[in-house]
Amino acid sequence: MGTKISGAIATNRHARRDFHILETVEAGIVLSGTEVKSIRAGRVNLANAFARVEGGEIFLYQCHIAPYEAGGVFNHEAERPRKLLMHRAQIDSLRTEVEAKGRAIVALEMHWKEGRVKIVVGLASGKTHEDRRDDIKRAAANREIDRAIKNRLRR
Repeated sequence: MGTKISGAIATNRHARRDFHILETVEAGIVLSGTEVKSIRAGRVNLANAFARVEGGEIFLYQCHIAPYEAGGVFNHEAERPRKLLMHRAQIDSLRTEVEAKGRAIVALEMHWKEGRVKIVVGLASGKTHEDRRDDIKRAAANREIDRAIKNRLRR
């Protein structure tokens, strides 16, 4: 077995802003060699990445992995659909939620786990404009509280 690498590679910061994340699942991902080399260089973007269940399998779309500079003719397509590796029960559970309740499956994070690339996907429902405004108000109130506690402790 190769060296054990751990740590976050990329995160989708917009996902938690735009969606209520109801459940998260960690999945493996099928990659080519040049994709892994590009990921090691940190050239990944999950900003618009989402997953879709098709024919009993789950695929990740719009995950941008930049082509590897030294890839030559063996280089990969930057935004090709990539198969995710999950247990059948997990895929079926996600499929029923998406079909029955109109949820979405969004990519939240890509990280290393024991030398392998893993994707954390979340079952999500969209936030309304009011929900986003409430989040902004809540964050501002928490900042004020933290600032007040910090000033109080200085005295």
